[in-house]
Amino acid sequence: MTGPGDEVLVERRGAVQVITINRPHARNALDGAVSRGIAAAVDELDASDELRVGVLTGAGGTFSAGMDLKAFLRGERPWVEGRGLCGITEVPPRKPLIGAAEGWALAGGFELLLACDLVVASSTARLGVPEVKRSLVAAAGGALLLTRRVPHAVAMEMLLTGDPIDAARAAEIGLVNRVTDEGGALDAAVELATVIAANAPLAVVATKRIARGSADWTTAQGWAEQAALTAPVFASQDAREGPTAFAEKRPPVWTGR
Repeated sequence: MTGPGDEVLVERRGAVQVITINRPHARNALDGAVSRGIAAAVDELDASDELRVGVLTGAGGTFSAGMDLKAFLRGERPWVEGRGLCGITEVPPRKPLIGAAEGWALAGGFELLLACDLVVASSTARLGVPEVKRSLVAAAGGALLLTRRVPHAVAMEMLLTGDPIDAARAAEIGLVNRVTDEGGALDAAVELATVIAANAPLAVVATKRIARGSADWTTAQGWAEQAALTAPVFASQDAREGPTAFAEKRPPVWTGR
């Protein structure tokens, strides 16, 4: 793990990378340093042969209260050119990313969760997009993507009132995969990540790309894109290892090739 003074902490737990926003004194508000740290971490995730899944969380019982408004007034923006907020909202990592939310996940913090593929939240988590209350717009994915994730009327209520919802409601409408007791989100997210990490890495990455890309493809384009993404997987060594391990009644040994 990196040093305690850093604004983003990164550690490895087996094949799982844990990324922690480490500004608890500022409710993990997102500034330039946090943005660069998260972007660098997910670059490491995608480049590493050992890392299979990432988990994004916040220190001190809060996920993130969103963009650091004091830094915003100084002209600082927590964006990465061409990649969006913290380098993940416009261009998420190739490998799966799981959000682990305790406490508040608001504004940009909530939009980071939207960039994740799965979300685990504690029972005391609160999620929302309050930008309209500050004459701002949820422009890091909230206004653009929330209607794709939940029923239109629910998304509009969240966006236009700016009021947060609790973890139980978030799970009910499909924003959260699992709800844990307070303090349990990270461990549950790592447990979920470990299950995913045990699967064939080439197949996991291709499946994520198809699932995320399909919303923007016509039906015909979707079949063509899927064929291009799956052909290398079916031709891989791992595609032979999976059935072989099944026939031999042993755990598969994935090489990512």
